[in-house]
Amino acid sequence: MKKHVQHFNFALGIVFSLIVCQSVIAQTPAEKGLEIAKERKLRDLGWQDTIADMTMVLRNSQGQQTERKMRTKAIEVMNDGDKSLTIFDEPRDVQGTAFLNFSHATIPDDQWIFLPALKRVKRIASRNKSGPFMGSEYAYEDMTTFEVEKFTFSYVGDETYKNRSMYIVEQTPVDEFSGYTLQKVWVDKERYIPYKIEFYDKKKSLLKTLEFDEYTLYLDKYWRPLRTEMFNEQNGKSTELITHDIQFKTGLEDGDFDKNSLKRAR
Repeated sequence: MKKHVQHFNFALGIVFSLIVCQSVIAQTPAEKGLEIAKERKLRDLGWQDTIADMTMVLRNSQGQQTERKMRTKAIEVMNDGDKSLTIFDEPRDVQGTAFLNFSHATIPDDQWIFLPALKRVKRIASRNKSGPFMGSEYAYEDMTTFEVEKFTFSYVGDETYKNRSMYIVEQTPVDEFSGYTLQKVWVDKERYIPYKIEFYDKKKSLLKTLEFDEYTLYLDKYWRPLRTEMFNEQNGKSTELITHDIQFKTGLEDGDFDKNSLKRAR
């Protein structure tokens, strides 16, 4: 009887192992890529709102640079994309320029910009969101928040990058007006935050590389990079965003993000 039980347990173990192996094998690259993306989004929920002081550094292909001082405000919107407001303070030629972004998960983002020289608020059309934001190497579509629904995903492998273990995930924009055919993202396996993104143009050639540095932990949960740099692989230009100070849960309200008050944004 004891021998029969041992055989039964052995057979049961084999069956269980096969089930586990089949479940692992059954996860396709698309399923694993989506799983990583969902976890990445899940770990960054609940921050409510932020205010930050920043510097934008624009560099040409010869290394000459121009600096702009700016402030950003952002508010979390549950079950949709977030809202953000960017205000430029210096130098004089951009002072008072304000950019308002309403990110969405399943419909095109809403974006407006107030240009003091024109004294009017201009809406950014969906088909124009691949254009450069304020003459930088960031496109208007780069200024929106990461939403899972904006992409399809495919896990392509693992790699060590900056001495950290990473997932590599390809994400394909579903928006027909996106300037990119593909984005390749290096996601930290432990923290589920991106360290590098490669952007591929309509010809499927590498267009830009975005790198995230000096990650800092806030409220024991939220990782934010104090430096990001977008490098254009095709023209040699780059734009760096440096965060000097960031505050969370400041009490911002939905009414602080109103396109009708862009001209008075302070």
